[in-house]
Amino acid sequence: MSLELPSTAAMESMLNKLKSTVTKVTADVTSAVMGNPVTREFDVGRHIASGGNGLAWKIFNGTKKSTKQEVAVFVFDKKLIDKYQKFEKDQIIDSLKRGVQQLTRLRHPRLLTVQHPLEESRDCLAFCTEPVFASLANVLGNWENLPSSISPDIKDYKLYDVETKYGLLQVSEGLSFLHSSVKMVHGNVTPENIILNKSGAWKIMGFDFSVSSNNPSEQEPKFPCKEWDPNLPSLCLPNPEYLAPEYILSVSCETASDMYSLGAVMYAVFNKGRPIFEVNKQDIYKSFSRQLDQLSRLGSSSLTSIPEEVREHVKLLLNVTPAVRPDADQMTKIPFFDDVGAVTLQYFDTLFQRDNLQKSQFFKGLPKVLPKLPKRVIVQRILPCLTSEFVNPDMVPFVLPNVLLIAEECTKEEYIKLILPELGPVFKQQEPIQIFELCLNIIPTFANLIDYPSMKNALIPRIKNACLQTSSLAVRVNSLVCLGKILEYLDKWFVLDDILPFLQQIPSKEPAVLMGILGIYKCTFTHKKLGITKEQLAGKVLPHLIPLSIENNLNLNQFSSFIAVIKEMLSRLESEHRTKLEQLHVMQEQQRSLDIGNQMSASEEPKVPHSGSQQIDKVFNNIGADLLSGGEPENREDGLQGKQKRGSLTLEEKQKLAKEQEQAQKLKSQQPLKPQVHTPAAPVKQTKDLTDTLMENMSSLSSLSVSTPKIAASSTFTSVPSTGLSMMFSTPIDNTKRNLTNGLNANMGFQTSGFNMPVNPNQNFFSATSTAGVSTMTLGAPPTMSNFSPLSMPPASVKQTQQRPTDMSALNNLFGPQKPKVTMNQLSQQRPNQWLNQFAPPPGSPGMGSAAMGAQANVLGQAAFGMQANPFFNPQNFAQPPPTTMTGSSSASNELKDLFG
Repeated sequence: MSLELPSTAAMESMLNKLKSTVTKVTADVTSAVMGNPVTREFDVGRHIASGGNGLAWKIFNGTKKSTKQEVAVFVFDKKLIDKYQKFEKDQIIDSLKRGVQQLTRLRHPRLLTVQHPLEESRDCLAFCTEPVFASLANVLGNWENLPSSISPDIKDYKLYDVETKYGLLQVSEGLSFLHSSVKMVHGNVTPENIILNKSGAWKIMGFDFSVSSNNPSEQEPKFPCKEWDPNLPSLCLPNPEYLAPEYILSVSCETASDMYSLGAVMYAVFNKGRPIFEVNKQDIYKSFSRQLDQLSRLGSSSLTSIPEEVREHVKLLLNVTPAVRPDADQMTKIPFFDDVGAVTLQYFDTLFQRDNLQKSQFFKGLPKVLPKLPKRVIVQRILPCLTSEFVNPDMVPFVLPNVLLIAEECTKEEYIKLILPELGPVFKQQEPIQIFELCLNIIPTFANLIDYPSMKNALIPRIKNACLQTSSLAVRVNSLVCLGKILEYLDKWFVLDDILPFLQQIPSKEPAVLMGILGIYKCTFTHKKLGITKEQLAGKVLPHLIPLSIENNLNLNQFSSFIAVIKEMLSRLESEHRTKLEQLHVMQEQQRSLDIGNQMSASEEPKVPHSGSQQIDKVFNNIGADLLSGGEPENREDGLQGKQKRGSLTLEEKQKLAKEQEQAQKLKSQQPLKPQVHTPAAPVKQTKDLTDTLMENMSSLSSLSVSTPKIAASSTFTSVPSTGLSMMFSTPIDNTKRNLTNGLNANMGFQTSGFNMPVNPNQNFFSATSTAGVSTMTLGAPPTMSNFSPLSMPPASVKQTQQRPTDMSALNNLFGPQKPKVTMNQLSQQRPNQWLNQFAPPPGSPGMGSAAMGAQANVLGQAAFGMQANPFFNPQNFAQPPPTTMTGSSSASNELKDLFG
């Protein structure tokens, strides 16, 4: 208990402090108006501003008890004049009463509207007006008679240019009304007597010193004027800082005197609330005399704070001579007030005078003007005028777009407070139908401001019902368009489960409705956040769209739109499902490839050398089991073409796979190369030893003269050129590419110009310069072979040219294991056909065919064996006619590139 007592005491202390604070504030309000009849009908709220002559009136928020209508309550607390004598108090009270009573009798949009007349009690004077924000003096920084804690709304308030322009225009229009219609001089036009209402409009009050004309019926009105009495209380005198000089110096007043006051107000507005002259109230006459002298010499340099476009007019208003000053009607027409914003606000103020046609034209052009106006002006001045037109059903289609355009710029709190309550009655209206269409057109523009539960549970069901139940085609189409535009604010599954099934319930088949349905499907299908699953496409969407696409009401363009969307959906469906199946297929093929590859590797091991087996296994493992087994029965016809269509392979992978398959086929078809292992076949017939024949023919060639005449071209042989000893021969050849490969890894070169055998003492007799891209064969001379000296040295007149054989060992590795060199003795022991077979490519290789091989061998035999006819080289023994060319260096290089990529 001892611990709880301090806590309870502290709590009670806080509550008492709070209670005293509330009581004090309430006492300040109630003490001012307690007992005043105004409190019977109005609830008095917070003290918000001050206004009137000397800012003597406190302004409170208030509401009417019966209607809850918002008002402003002006209260004059008699405690402010306790220091004065009784007769002075009476003078002050009479002056204040006169001003309020005059204001109550006058009705004009530029004058403050009185909602309840002046009521007096023992402690105060009070009356009620339209809702008020503050006085112009408060806005310009004069905070006299305000609460100690000044509201930030007033403290931080800054006037926009359009507000200043239109405010001064409103004051000018109010003075024009007084001068022309009422024949009255206001007598005290000051910032204290200009009130900004809740909408921001500038209103005139403070008619305490107004003077009416003695002869209102005549053209030249005359206004009586009282002499300035410095002995009167300040509240019984106008503000001298805004008073025209003639009031004091000549005791005269006229409508031009108010225009001087307007000029002084304009100067203060553009000069942060400071007047143009400060007056010593103790010596008023001297101050005005000095002021008169300054005014007579007033130059533009003294008005630099005033905008240039209105500077000359202010200078005229402050002129010493009243006749020079512009009148109120003239001021309303100066170019300074021809501002788009000011004119727009002026039109709104006269809206009640316009007919529906004029209003509709104005509302149509308003969206172009709204972006140029400040938000505060739009919310305070324009929005209330727009929402007030909702009572006119014919104007709703023209007003609603502007209201919703303003809603886009409002915060959520502003929208809920200012706009949403006004839209409720609009949605309940049934006529005209254009209202419903307009609402559907506008909803997407502020859909981001609607919370998701409200949109899902309240808005979407109403739109769907409107689409299904209406008899208007326009409403149905606009409902679909509205749904399509707000899809992005919905989640994917709500669209798939609620919106798309709803489309199948729409009964009408008009082209516009069908295109609306197509639009929703397309938006859902293509939107990155939404999308349609392939199951939905196959099961619901396409079965609905395809029958709609062949409706007779559709034209060609509409049908094309349907088909384009259907094709796009089918393409997506095919792509997604094919990808899935291909992934499954690849997994199955990979597993099967591993199994078959292991079996084939085991079966191929004893058939090929170990090194070749490793290479083939590597190739086979890369290309998969289809190369070995031919694939599954359903894929055998496709072969490589089916594999290249896999979506998982890139172009580079496909190229690599093709090369590996080609190389694997060549390696697989090539016969194993076994050095010096030759099993002689059974002789078909006895043939001549080729070695002896070769040696005899070479002896006969050595005896040939260098100057042997050339043989005719038809003989297919050419003589040896005189520049060197070589054996040249040619045939009528074509450009068919062929290769001669002996399979022995020997260095033997063939050129298209002939078979060259340059003589070199350091070079073997049968050695020749190899040509790039062609395999060469070097035949080592046997030990018993004699050296042919006549061929060893060239003639003395011929310069010796040494040629080194090109090293082609790099290419030799591409053909498999090398074989040892074969000597002439070994060749002599082999039969001719076996010897020639050493030069033949392996069966199935991309070299020359059998017929081409025979033709080339025939030519070689005729040249090397003394042109003796050999039945083995007869072209008739081959299935095909012999080609007539041998491979050149460049073509041979191309053949190698074709073979190895």
